[in-house]
Amino acid sequence: MPLLLVLLFIVVPIAELALLIQVGQWIGVWWTVGLLVLDALLGSWLLRHEGRVAWRRFNEALVEGRVPHREVIDGVLVIFGGAFLLTPGFCSDVVGALLLLPPTRAVIRRVLARRFTFRMLSDIPSPGMPRRRPGRGDAGQDYDVEGTASDIDPRRLP
Repeated sequence: MPLLLVLLFIVVPIAELALLIQVGQWIGVWWTVGLLVLDALLGSWLLRHEGRVAWRRFNEALVEGRVPHREVIDGVLVIFGGAFLLTPGFCSDVVGALLLLPPTRAVIRRVLARRFTFRMLSDIPSPGMPRRRPGRGDAGQDYDVEGTASDIDPRRLP
């Protein structure tokens, strides 16, 4: 986790600045600023368009009576893609475009679904296996929850 935070808050901004400087030297400062503004405008339009498509598919799934898991993942990826495209910088624009374009978003969605499905299924105990306390480091110790229950006569309820 600390490595991810270092990457996110130190390496990515330095890479963005280095790329902005290189592009600015190559095509000029004003063309670079114009390209960033055009990127943001295109990103906001793409976010709005793909967001509407994801919202429509979400509602269609609800009307059909099925769980909209794919549509929810698409909506989250569209939101993150739009945020990346609205953030100034070319590296974040590439990531945002990958998250907003439907063909690449489908690939990313499948990878995320496979990864999290495996993680969720590996946390479920097998039938006949005792349950373990999650995250406690006490493998091998079962735990029980003690409690009491009592019947209440429904005719005596207020």
